[in-house]
Amino acid sequence: MENRTFTLNPDSEYIELMKLLKVEQIAQTGGHAKLIIEDGLVKCNGEIEFRKRKKLRKGDLVQIDGVEIKIL
Repeated sequence: MENRTFTLNPDSEYIELMKLLKVEQIAQTGGHAKLIIEDGLVKCNGEIEFRKRKKLRKGDLVQIDGVEIKIL
């Protein structure tokens, strides 16, 4: 399992799941991110997440395809 961290901008309280997947280069495009989420391949805090615009906040943990991303 590859462990990564993502630090939120000081002026942002969250990042949407689709945007995180693009920023972390797990998805090449928004459409690709949407398909990954719809296929049930993403877990947020241990639960499969189907909401594309799920708001991720400090302390959240995202898991996908052997990659774990902690939101800081």
